[in-house]
Amino acid sequence: MMTTEPASLENLHVLLHSKDFLVLDKHWDIRIDSKMWYEKLTVQAQLQHHFPDLADPSTYYGFRFCHQLDFSTSGALCVALNKAAAGRAYRCFKDRTVTKAYLALVRGTVEETTQTITFSIGKNSIEGKKHMMLIEGSEGCENPKPSETKLTVLEYGLYDGDPVTKVLLQPLTGRTHQLRVHCSAIGHYIVGDFTYSLGTDNSPYRMMLHAHLLHIPLEPDPLLVTAGDPFVPTVDPKWLPQHSLRTLTSTVEALLEHRKTEKEDKGLVEIKLKKDESIEESEEQRRICQQWLSEWAGD
Repeated sequence: MMTTEPASLENLHVLLHSKDFLVLDKHWDIRIDSKMWYEKLTVQAQLQHHFPDLADPSTYYGFRFCHQLDFSTSGALCVALNKAAAGRAYRCFKDRTVTKAYLALVRGTVEETTQTITFSIGKNSIEGKKHMMLIEGSEGCENPKPSETKLTVLEYGLYDGDPVTKVLLQPLTGRTHQLRVHCSAIGHYIVGDFTYSLGTDNSPYRMMLHAHLLHIPLEPDPLLVTAGDPFVPTVDPKWLPQHSLRTLTSTVEALLEHRKTEKEDKGLVEIKLKKDESIEESEEQRRICQQWLSEWAGD
């Protein structure tokens, strides 16, 4: 259930429950897990509270998360309920066949309604700011890596009287804070993002970033889940839509269809390569591929 109430042990929302997986609608402002003794409220603690019989004592926390979501981000979060299921999901993430899409409210009016953001992202080496990430070329940016995000404008409107844009974000790489950094880099940081607004955007009750879509192409039964839309006036009256460009449903359908076509095209290429025995993978190609796989880190 969409709410502006803070997280608690009780308010765990389950989107899907099968013998192999749980998919949760993670609350905003809650960590997935923590080794800090004073941090009692985590998604792990919620799971232990609601599903004690599903915990696996052979793991450190009891539950296997297939990917990560930031503390401030809400939405679809997949939990594997056994080691075999975790391995199947991991292979999909490793092979980059998983499709994820996030809803966000960003500051200002995004004029380019469909765009691909490709700023490379690296760590911040400046003392006191090492919790932040930077785009390549910024002072203190260390070891930047290629990063890619697709942005689609859904609606224009006002949040608490100020112009904002509702967008769907599709990360094609998985760098730390990628969506937050990319939105900030194009001059439209996410509403309520205290860190990347440099401490200025502190009035909203949460950061407006939500993992809406998760598709894991498991065999034989793919996992497809949507986690609703918390950025509607019935949940938060401060958000006032004024002009709609496209619906969320049609945009997600088009995204999934595009991914399906990409997968089919990739399959045809792989078949052709297998038939052509004269084509050998070079050492450089192999190195790049291994690096590409190892860098997929969820969110």
